Amino acid sequence: MTETIAGVEIPDTRLVREATELVRDAAPPLLFDHSRRVYLFGMLQGQHRGLRPSPELLYVGAMFHDLGLTQRYRTTTRRFELDGAEEARAFLQKHGVDQDSVRRVWTGIALHTTPGVPEFMEPEVALVTAGVETDVLGIGYHDLAPEAIAEVTDAHPRPDFKRQILAAFTEGFRDRPDTTFGTVNADVLEHFVPGFERIDFVKVIQSNPWPE
Repeated sequence: MTETIAGVEIPDTRLVREATELVRDAAPPLLFDHSRRVYLFGMLQGQHRGLRPSPELLYVGAMFHDLGLTQRYRTTTRRFELDGAEEARAFLQKHGVDQDSVRRVWTGIALHTTPGVPEFMEPEVALVTAGVETDVLGIGYHDLAPEAIAEVTDAHPRPDFKRQILAAFTEGFRDRPDTTFGTVNADVLEHFVPGFERIDFVKVIQSNPWPE
């Protein structure tokens, strides 16, 4: 039976069902509900912007985008976005998805904390970020109908979400602080991890081994 929320269909396919179960099993409710909202808001933003993504690919991108914050799939050596992107790549390849589609999903996850770039790329890339920006930052909130927002949040509530997602981010990369260089994630550690010092781009240039 196809599930529909705010007029958006959740594709009733084996790929989507297995992605849902994988994330439900690995992620706490905070991240599971957030990831489902990212798909729904991404699809709604796509309608608003005239973009037509593959629902299956956008769903996998949305569901896997924060897997790098979970204990099961996180690493301590690379950006958390890449943890999720690599798991999505392996998952899609296991299911025989073509390489171009795998690339789109991987890129959408890898760039979802890099503002100003994804919006100019393929719909599956642009709309993962759009869904994240709507749910976390409120960007595009007023572009969506209040009734649609209410239906999404009724299906996947966000109680105390601002505080809880910031706590999840902090725990997700406090032990790999250097991976936040050049991303918005450094702002999280600067606020919530005492003693954190962000890498300074200017100092990197000034102190590198080139004589001039």
